[in-house]
Amino acid sequence: MKQALITGITGQDGSYLAELLLSKGYKVFGMVRRSSTETVGRISHIMDKLELIQGDLTDQNSLRSALQQSNPDEVYNLAAQSFVPTSWNQPILTGSVTALGVTNILEAIRQTCPNVKFYQASSSEMFGKVREVPQSEDTPFYPRSPYGVAKVYGHFITVNYRESYGMFACSGILFNHESPRRGLEFVTRKITDGVAKIKLGLASELRMGNLDAKRDWGFAGDYVEMMWKMLQQNQPDDYVIASGETHSVREFCEIAFAHVGLNYRDYVHVDEKFVRPAEVDLLVGDPSKAKRILGWKAKVSFKDLVTMMVDADLARLKEQSKSEVNKKFQQLNYGSKGDLNLAALKINITKPNA
Repeated sequence: MKQALITGITGQDGSYLAELLLSKGYKVFGMVRRSSTETVGRISHIMDKLELIQGDLTDQNSLRSALQQSNPDEVYNLAAQSFVPTSWNQPILTGSVTALGVTNILEAIRQTCPNVKFYQASSSEMFGKVREVPQSEDTPFYPRSPYGVAKVYGHFITVNYRESYGMFACSGILFNHESPRRGLEFVTRKITDGVAKIKLGLASELRMGNLDAKRDWGFAGDYVEMMWKMLQQNQPDDYVIASGETHSVREFCEIAFAHVGLNYRDYVHVDEKFVRPAEVDLLVGDPSKAKRILGWKAKVSFKDLVTMMVDADLARLKEQSKSEVNKKFQQLNYGSKGDLNLAALKINITKPNA
């Protein structure tokens, strides 16, 4: 049985990758940071099949310990400070985790288990102010955020360890990949959550940044399979994983609102506070190398991805509303004579729109 260690297992990609590896018969270890709050929601349904190990990319001793405990055949480094706006507010933290953290884990592997196959999560944000369209493995990087800069460092330190020490180390340059498990702070999930709230009468508007920014969006469940395939090759290499299509934030909004019978123009308002200091206007990948070598093919279309996310947020919010109503009814109490305590009936129930 193969064994794999996933850093960032509690994130969107980590949860889908863990599911995939378990389906292939792997024993899966996940590295998680010590936290005062519960962060395992995305993997709660498979927790009994995983072994979690405490560790942190900024602490090399904990990385060596995690490697010794898991004794992995494959390591997938998905952990990072991965939210671009936060990288402007916390650039030093972003550099420490997203950049130097890659060096820490590569060095720990080199010292502990140098024959392990290693996957580094690179990002299309490295292309930033793009030098050519579409972007391939040979396109020069021009990052436009501390996050993008940190990812460039992580990418090239992986290349250097591969070439200097003969390590099996790959980087996947993944373009935007989304799902119902995407964090609410990311633009795609912000849109679908906003659409669901507006449809259910829980909100009246959605405030956005640059609606004309264009991205190459795909489904995270499709993309994690390519991470695994990169480590099944005879030789390590770097690959762009993308749909090869570009869509604007405006188009994402249009499809999401139309799916619930609404016009986005009636609800979406541009707010300057959500515009990046340095915007990345157009990202679209050229996945021809991955198609040729890895057999890459996206299964979920852009439109299906958007509607999947909207439906998931509608279902989640409806379930939350039902749970809140049930909880309030359970809190009703009766007086000593069996009279209903009317004060406990102060419940605001808004009937969702059809």
